[in-house]
Amino acid sequence: MKKRAPFIILIWIVTDLYFFQGVKTLISLNFILWGYWAIDLVLGAVVLYFFLMRKSDQNPKYVPRLMALMLLSILPKLFALPVLLVEDISRVFRHFPKREVWVSGLALIAAAIPFFSLLYGMIGGRHHYKVHRLTLRFKDLPNAFDGFTVTQLSDIHSGSFSSKKGVEKGIALVNKQNSDLLVFTGDLVNSHASEMDPWIASFAKLKAPFGKFSILGNHDYGDYGKWENKADKAANLNRLKEIHREIGFKLLENAFVNIYKDGQSMALIGVENWGKGRFHKYGSLSKATAAIPDQEFKILLSHDPSHWEAKVLEYSKHIHLMLAGHTHGMQFGIELFGWQWSPVKYIYPQWAGLYEKNGKYLYVNRGFGFLGFNGRLGIWPEITVITFKKA
Repeated sequence: MKKRAPFIILIWIVTDLYFFQGVKTLISLNFILWGYWAIDLVLGAVVLYFFLMRKSDQNPKYVPRLMALMLLSILPKLFALPVLLVEDISRVFRHFPKREVWVSGLALIAAAIPFFSLLYGMIGGRHHYKVHRLTLRFKDLPNAFDGFTVTQLSDIHSGSFSSKKGVEKGIALVNKQNSDLLVFTGDLVNSHASEMDPWIASFAKLKAPFGKFSILGNHDYGDYGKWENKADKAANLNRLKEIHREIGFKLLENAFVNIYKDGQSMALIGVENWGKGRFHKYGSLSKATAAIPDQEFKILLSHDPSHWEAKVLEYSKHIHLMLAGHTHGMQFGIELFGWQWSPVKYIYPQWAGLYEKNGKYLYVNRGFGFLGFNGRLGIWPEITVITFKKA
């Protein structure tokens, strides 16, 4: 962020100067015009203080809020710029007459739409939980598991939470699903285990009669935190594993458990984080599945969806279903009438929802929490409920 700050500030200044031309056309009251610049100067000074003076390292909880405020300041103006630019191009051929009031008004409307949308995303979108239900049918599903239900959570990111009421609302909605099994697919915290301390009692309320199981995500290892030494980082990870136990999760680290029902079983596999590119590859399918018979029905928990195409699809043992998270759907996008879009699709081919290849399935959860942008817009926090049926 520190390296990109000058570039971001330059875009901010240029955008502000240009958008201000439209504001001047509509408003002549000096105290409003001065207020326009006062707000931006204060916000800019705060951003410089935190990022250029490295205060963001000492106060990571403020980073998402600053990013949200920056988006509120910059993005609406970017939406207005094309309107003003088209007018300015026409003014070149008309010997630069005065700006039209109606055009500046149109630019203001263009800015207002993303402004109020972002504002809702920051205030209400963070806890606008959506339950996504799907039914999967398998010919080789053990008969005892016909109708068996699994609730999946992912990407809690407790270090970003600030509303106990909002979080408790989501937890109550999870329990309302009355699923047989509950699984969590990684990223309990942003970097530090202590971020979870205020929320242990809340997440300990989660219930599932056949158990609660979890894995680690890329953020859980503390790789994005600041540590005095390696011992502190290791202690942080050990504490995080203790927290999984305290909230009732059985953490699967390249291991599996058998879920038994009426004398039959299915294998629930959990691997450590494995992601393409720069992400660590701690996950080991071979270690996790070594003792599982080939004919066993298998569900895999793996945080990063890129693991599916890179390793899982070609793996020698048939993995019926992989459950992942990680992408958050970028917390921004559109999902209407079965059509979905988010910028993250250009990074992750499988980024939200259900995918199938050769009878093998992947489901990517959109995440329970949020990170970076202090909210959600269009891609709402998700609770997944999967029902298994015998084909």
